[in-house]
Amino acid sequence: MTPSRRLLLASTLIVPALLALTACNGASNLPTSATYGPSPTLPPPHSSLIPTVNARKAVGWPDGGKPTPAAGLKVAAFAGGLDHPRWLYRLPNGDILVAETNAPPKPEDGKGLKGFFMKLVMANAGATAPTANRITLLRDADHDGVAETRSAFLTGLNSPFGMALVGDRLYVANTDGVVSFPYRTGETAITAAPTRVTDLPAGPINHHWTKNIVASPDGTALYATVGSNSNVGENGMAAEEGRAAIWKIDLATGSKRLFATGLRNPNGMDFEPVTGMLWTAVNERDEIGNDLVPDYMTSVRDGGFYGWPFSYFGQHVDRRVKPGDPAKVAGALVPDYALGAHTASLGLTFYTADLMPRFRGGAFIGQHGSWNRKPPSGYKVVFVPFSGGRPSGPAQDVLTGFLDANDHAQGRPVGVITDQDGALLVADDVGNVIWRVTPQ
Repeated sequence: MTPSRRLLLASTLIVPALLALTACNGASNLPTSATYGPSPTLPPPHSSLIPTVNARKAVGWPDGGKPTPAAGLKVAAFAGGLDHPRWLYRLPNGDILVAETNAPPKPEDGKGLKGFFMKLVMANAGATAPTANRITLLRDADHDGVAETRSAFLTGLNSPFGMALVGDRLYVANTDGVVSFPYRTGETAITAAPTRVTDLPAGPINHHWTKNIVASPDGTALYATVGSNSNVGENGMAAEEGRAAIWKIDLATGSKRLFATGLRNPNGMDFEPVTGMLWTAVNERDEIGNDLVPDYMTSVRDGGFYGWPFSYFGQHVDRRVKPGDPAKVAGALVPDYALGAHTASLGLTFYTADLMPRFRGGAFIGQHGSWNRKPPSGYKVVFVPFSGGRPSGPAQDVLTGFLDANDHAQGRPVGVITDQDGALLVADDVGNVIWRVTPQ
C-alpha cells in the first residue's frame, strides 16, 4: 500500500475520533455575515489544547450534480475529468489554461503529533493527492460553453500555480520559482525547455506552497505571492524569510524586491479597474476561535505591512507570537474588506465584461472552505460590489451547494476568471470540474 493510501485509510479511522474530541470547543456565536465587510466583528481570541477541526470530507459530485447558482444565473460544466484543477488563466485568443496541481513533497512540514493529525485531516478533505504537475489547455472554439479541445500544454513542472503571458513569453510560477516559455498564439502544446526567471522561497517546509503571479499593466514586471511557512511563526522567523509577502519581479533583469509584507497567505491578485490598484485575497491565521481571524481582500500598497504574524486586521496583537514586535504592529495596515473567518478565500477576479452587467466593476472570490470553524464556512463563490474603486456593499452568494446534505464536500472552488464571452469560470479541485456561470 502506498503512503498516500495508508494516510487516507488512517484518516477514515482517526479523523472521526478527532472531530469528536473537538466537539467540546463549541460552535460560533456569530452569523457568518458578521465576519464580512470593512469592519468585521472581532471577538476575543480563544485557543484550546485541541483546536476546532471541522474539515468536510471530500466525496465529489454525484452523476448530474452541480453547484447551485444565484437567482438569474445558471451553471454548467465547461470541462470535467480533470486532475485537481486549482488555477485558471485566459490567453488572448480565448484558450483557457488550467493548472492541474497539488502540493510538492514537504518533508519538514507538519512534524510531531499535531502535524500528523493535520495530515489526516487534509487527506480526508481531498488535499493530499499526488500533483499532476501539468498545465492543460482547454478550447471552446464554437463558443457553446463547453471545451471541445483539451491538450497537455505544459508538463514536467513543479507544483505549478500562477500563469501570465507578457508579449510572446508565458510565465509560470512553480512552487520554487518563476520560469518562462516561448508562446505562439494558437499552439496547443509547448515543448521548449523553461528559462529560469527567478527563485521564490520554497524549501523542505514550504507550508503554503502555492505561488501566484500577475503581470503589471505596463508589462515590465510580475507580482508574485508567497505564503507563510507556518500558522503564526511557530517554525521560527528565520523560516519566514521572504514569505508572507508579495514580491515585485523586474522582467528585464529578473531582479526582485519585496512589494508588501505581513500577508499570511496571499493567493488571488487582480488590478481594480477604476483605480488600477493591485488587490489580493489573503488567508488569515487559525486556532484562536471560530470567528477569528477573517480572511480578507485588500488593496496592496507598495511597502505596506499587513500585520502577520504579530497582529491581525490592523493592530490586534496576537499574543501567541513570542517575541512580539510593537514597532511593526504600530504600522500595520487594516485590510479593506473581510471575507469571513476561515473561508479560505483563494480566487479573486474583477469583472469587466458585458455579459453580466449586474457584476460589472466588482470582484468574484472563490472560497475553498474552512477546516477550523464550526459551523463550516466558505465552500462557495461570492461577489463583492465596488463603486469608485472601493467595496460598496455586502458580499453576495454566486455559487453555493458545494456541501451536500451531510456537509460532505462535493466540490471546493479555487481559481476564478472570466472567459472571452464574459462568463465566469470556476476551478473546482475536489469535483475536478471547471464550472461556467452565465445569465439564466
